[in-house]
Amino acid sequence: MDLSLSMTTTDRSRVAAQTAAFNETLTGSPEAQEMLGRDDFLKILLTQLQNQDPTQPMEDKEFISQMAQFSALEQMTNVASGFEQMNALLSSTQALSVLGRTVEVTAGDQVVVGTVSAIDRGAIPQITVNNQQYDLANVTRIME
Repeated sequence: MDLSLSMTTTDRSRVAAQTAAFNETLTGSPEAQEMLGRDDFLKILLTQLQNQDPTQPMEDKEFISQMAQFSALEQMTNVASGFEQMNALLSSTQALSVLGRTVEVTAGDQVVVGTVSAIDRGAIPQITVNNQQYDLANVTRIME
């Protein structure tokens, strides 16, 4: 039995068409865009390098292009992480600014008015008004 590890031109074009269709499906789905990340990209790249035909290795331009894409993905991940940290810091600073002030908080259908006696920092800062905790986002008015 003779096994051939190379692909014919027809096979290559068929695989390229299937890959393009699959990538278009992934690109169109917001859930799929969120699921694929840095680790997935590295796995795909390593699999591609491991399974390439030794007689026709990946072109230098293709490899450089993929590494540039990975670098861009890494930078976007770092920027997103920085924005998350900055958002948390701004939320905490905003919560500190209402400490000791009288606020109006919307809690469901009722409106609560009282002085902020404590704050709990975190991703979603909590303020304590009249011994009850509320999200800082529910503050509708700050008074002197």
